[in-house]
Amino acid sequence: MEYEENISHIISKHLEAALGDFGELIWAYVVLSKKDMSCIFGVTNYPGEWVKQYKEQGLQYTDPVVITALNRLTPFAWDENLMAGAGFRFSELFEQAREFGVADGYTFVLHDFNNNLVTLSFTLAAERKAETMQMLNQHKGDISLLLASTHEMYLTLTSLSEKNTARQEKNARFTERENEILYWASVGKTYQEMGMILGIKTCTIKFHMGNIVKKLGVANARHAIRLGMELQLIKPVG
Repeated sequence: MEYEENISHIISKHLEAALGDFGELIWAYVVLSKKDMSCIFGVTNYPGEWVKQYKEQGLQYTDPVVITALNRLTPFAWDENLMAGAGFRFSELFEQAREFGVADGYTFVLHDFNNNLVTLSFTLAAERKAETMQMLNQHKGDISLLLASTHEMYLTLTSLSEKNTARQEKNARFTERENEILYWASVGKTYQEMGMILGIKTCTIKFHMGNIVKKLGVANARHAIRLGMELQLIKPVG
């Protein structure tokens, strides 16, 4: 959870810094799975209450901006008439959005190799709509590249997060007793000394060490101790 929060912080700061050159913008970077349209990741400076409503109501399933983005490769402007030409109306959704100033906008699109739909959307405030639209059109290439570089950063960070999770799971691969034995062995205790410390027989210690060797896929106890120390798999015993 903490690592996910760090990723959100890093992505947010990256976008804030890059978009700061274009003035004050309200934006949202979102990653959706095209398999089930679930929201995998998102950072935004949209109004918090609107973001909360959007998530709670699962509006991405009926959002015309998302539906349009699924079939686009190029940026597009949107408002409540986005899909009117196809006979669709989303009045209720846009009425909710309008309360928070999210009824007009412009979205950049990316489809990645993980079958995700990635968008970077901007709201267009009525008083600055023409000005903002002109700026976004003038810098389409720069912002498209920003979306690609941001998503590349996101993919790198989540890959590191997955490796971190795998490492944590690996750290928890031993039973409490196995960890105790591996710990005492790592600080130089013999089987006899460990037996006295833990109050168990030497043969029991050898049995647990055998399991440790198997779990680590090494040849013997000495290799298990060394690998356990190198990979930081051993938890201190209190």
